[in-house]
Amino acid sequence: MLRGEVWWAEMPLPAGRRPVLLLSRNSAYKVRTSVTVALITRTVRGIPVEVPLGRDDAMPENCVVNLDNILTIPRSKLIERITELSPSKMGAVAKAVIFALDLEI
Repeated sequence: MLRGEVWWAEMPLPAGRRPVLLLSRNSAYKVRTSVTVALITRTVRGIPVEVPLGRDDAMPENCVVNLDNILTIPRSKLIERITELSPSKMGAVAKAVIFALDLEI
């Protein structure tokens, strides 16, 4: 597991099985039983907290990482790796996190 990977996760109902983006620092995956993720959805609103993904990112359909939906889940809920996002896409994720959390850098 690495930061920037997209995995299928078994989320509580009503969400169920859905893709998530791993956000935790890489060193955390070996020692922590929980991981921080952002939900991925097909609902595209075109707002600054979303990062679009598609076939170029090895996703099965067009969707967005929604950085308004960052949560911590048990690592055991991660089922299957889908892909790893490019450094440039992760740069867009970082900018969306800064916006979503109203951070001053």
